[in-house]
Amino acid sequence: MNLKTTIVSVAGCVLAASALAQDATATAAAKEEKKPTWESSVGFGLTLTKGNSDTLMATANFLTAKKWDKNELSFGADGTYGENDGEKNAETARGFGQYNRLLNERLYGFGRVEGLYDALAFIDYRVTVSAGLGYYFIKNEKTTLSGEVGPGWVAEKVAGETEEYFTIRFAERFEHKLSKTARIWQMAEYMPQIDDWGNYQIIAEVGIETSVSKSLNLRAYLQDTYRSEPAPGADENDLKLVAGIQYKF
Repeated sequence: MNLKTTIVSVAGCVLAASALAQDATATAAAKEEKKPTWESSVGFGLTLTKGNSDTLMATANFLTAKKWDKNELSFGADGTYGENDGEKNAETARGFGQYNRLLNERLYGFGRVEGLYDALAFIDYRVTVSAGLGYYFIKNEKTTLSGEVGPGWVAEKVAGETEEYFTIRFAERFEHKLSKTARIWQMAEYMPQIDDWGNYQIIAEVGIETSVSKSLNLRAYLQDTYRSEPAPGADENDLKLVAGIQYKF
């Protein structure tokens, strides 16, 4: 082997090693990019009027979710406080946590915990624990539609009286991306008492959200809560319209 051949061979080995190193770096970077992370957001809304009537309505919410392998985990909380001419007309706090385990591409099992406080409905607390099966009827990059059903247990203190009972939870959720910067969503949840179907609760929500920057969104949603057997002195229906900003991180 002459000097020229040796130089060419060495150069070839160096180039091959360099290519392998670049491939390894690219693979590592790709794996790092695909590493699942939490997607979180916090939102605020405020309505204030002064003059013939003095009103105040403030809302706040927090959402976070993570998906990896066959797992989906989400948590959320929201609160509302309002006054009308110095008299409180809203004071609520709500939170939830849910874990989904995908059994195949569309079918999943879930476990969910919810908590509620509502001063004007005389609900000191309501805790609901439920589990069951869910199914994605539509599941693609633009649109999802899922339904859930399963038994649950409720512990609550309403108007000073505590009660525990079993329920069954029926729920559905729809979401559609109108564009890269806008989406709409809708959800509904129906929970009757198993041994008294006349005692039930329905929660429904519909909303729209659009991006004004990479991290900042504008959103508006309408939320309705109906209780068939409210506490004495409380209304059956609570309707809330909220507009505000949402910061994603």
